Amino acid sequence: MTDVLISEFMDEAAVAALAKDCEVTFDPTLVEERERLLGLGQGVKALIVRNRTRVDRELLDRFPDLTAVGRLGVGLDNIDLDSCRERGIEVLPATGGNTVSVAEYVLTGIFMLRRGAYLSTPRVLDGEWPRQALMGHETQGAVLGLVGFGGIARDLARRAQYLGLQVMAFDPFVAEDDAAWATVGRVEQLETLLEKADAVSLHVPLTEGTRHLIDAAALARMKAGSVLINTARGGIVDEAALAASLSEGHLGGAMLDVFENEPLAAGSVLAGVEGLIATPHIAGVTHESNTRISWITIDNVRRALGVPA
Repeated sequence: MTDVLISEFMDEAAVAALAKDCEVTFDPTLVEERERLLGLGQGVKALIVRNRTRVDRELLDRFPDLTAVGRLGVGLDNIDLDSCRERGIEVLPATGGNTVSVAEYVLTGIFMLRRGAYLSTPRVLDGEWPRQALMGHETQGAVLGLVGFGGIARDLARRAQYLGLQVMAFDPFVAEDDAAWATVGRVEQLETLLEKADAVSLHVPLTEGTRHLIDAAALARMKAGSVLINTARGGIVDEAALAASLSEGHLGGAMLDVFENEPLAAGSVLAGVEGLIATPHIAGVTHESNTRISWITIDNVRRALGVPA
């Protein structure tokens, strides 16, 4: 009988270490085969997932012995937290494991989008030589606006300041007297941040309050030529409004790692939009972060199951 079921990819050395203490079924194809996953729930005490496995009431009903859900990452919108709480199931995110990866991704995006030239490959290889059109901007002295000021955003702020950016942040859930505010400019209104920032990076969960937080009105408030990066969750940005802003030339560029529907369907409103860099929900996934997150998760699961490390 399986003690721990793993439905998505993780570091195989960490899986092997956990398998010394527990009966483990590791099958990353299960995320694509919902019915087969549901059929394996009997007797499973811990389930380990990334962001694509839906841990909802349907799944929980089929996993009657479940006591813990290990999340290979930090976003929890694919997990029904209320249902887990009702059933006494611990939800265990791998806090801090992908901080470096996301921070580096965002900084790379800021540099690429503000400079502009990095998006010219197809034109250059096609014989164009658009030097003047791709002059771009330096990043030193630019203002980075952070929407949300949790652990990843704080690490990003520190790295950005080392590179010469000015940093401001908006987060009504961080107390005004929190010591973290000593390092960045605190703004009380999102509108103020959008109007002043040269680059905006999103670091909030997807909730009813943040869905389409960056809509047409918010995008219109952003500085002409500014750039937007979303590594948080799809749905925070209104994709149709973003496509329009980029097409009209108001925004200078955008980088999206997350989308309302993943993977994107053919004919997405974002298809063919210039100035957009799109990546497949990979900002927090590097070889190094995968290793960190995997080991954090098996330690969390061991602790939840009462298995000595």
